[in-house]
Amino acid sequence: MTEEKGRATTAYAKLWPFGPDLLPRLLSAIVLIPLTAIALIAGWIPFALLIALVMAGAYREWEAMIIGRQSGWPAVFFMGMIAIAAVAHPMNGAWTSAIVFGVAIVLALFVKAPNRHWRIGGIVFFGFATVAFLAIRGSSAVGIWAGVFLVSVVWMTDIGAYFIGRIVGGTKLSPDVSPSKTWSGAAGGLCVGTLSGIAVWFVAGWVLDTPSPFAIGMLISVVVSISGQLGDLAESAVKRRFAVKDSGDIIPGHGGLMDRIDSLTSAGIVLWGIGLANRGLGAVPQGILFW
Repeated sequence: MTEEKGRATTAYAKLWPFGPDLLPRLLSAIVLIPLTAIALIAGWIPFALLIALVMAGAYREWEAMIIGRQSGWPAVFFMGMIAIAAVAHPMNGAWTSAIVFGVAIVLALFVKAPNRHWRIGGIVFFGFATVAFLAIRGSSAVGIWAGVFLVSVVWMTDIGAYFIGRIVGGTKLSPDVSPSKTWSGAAGGLCVGTLSGIAVWFVAGWVLDTPSPFAIGMLISVVVSISGQLGDLAESAVKRRFAVKDSGDIIPGHGGLMDRIDSLTSAGIVLWGIGLANRGLGAVPQGILFW
């Protein structure tokens, strides 16, 4: 009976290789994509409010993961600091956010807890990601396109890796860290994400009437796609370190907020660095798209 059930499961897997989580993933995307688009278009402050909620929620999951339980007031306090830093950015500039995060890091040094260095690392990482997202959006229409570029590359990389990896299969990418990921999925995700980035690059250049070289758009798309995949692997390694399957269960098909934004955070920090290096702190969106 067991052998027959196993054969039936194998046959089903060959006919439908995507697993039972495909439908929840699609339903989640139907909600998340319009929400992100609305926040990007609505303006810098509405976008900052969304980032405040998302990053504070993700940090809550980080605390629960590294402490092994909900840590009470420290988690709530640092969640509040992250939210304040996010909202302060469009109102008073990146330096205000940096000061808030600096104060949070100093206070975290004096709060006793298991894995305190992981807590500090989380504050630093989510701090950089928060500033990166808000700097990429900025206050101009260019920021909308920079944001669309980021989420298009990252999410299409994720989609390409999921479908191509499931269909093609093959050698595991990093079986000790994430057993389900394959080299075929990584390569497929890179191709799909890069093509998506190039498409947005051309459309943004046409709409903003500032076309930039194809080679630069392709190179940035490749770098962002790879950064997103590395961020996904890094979060998987942290979850394995703390013996956690999902960071949470708030998003059907994806787990927690961290599971949904792991690629976006790492890719966002890298893209922020590119824009910063090209045009400086006050013109990050332009530094991403204008060359």
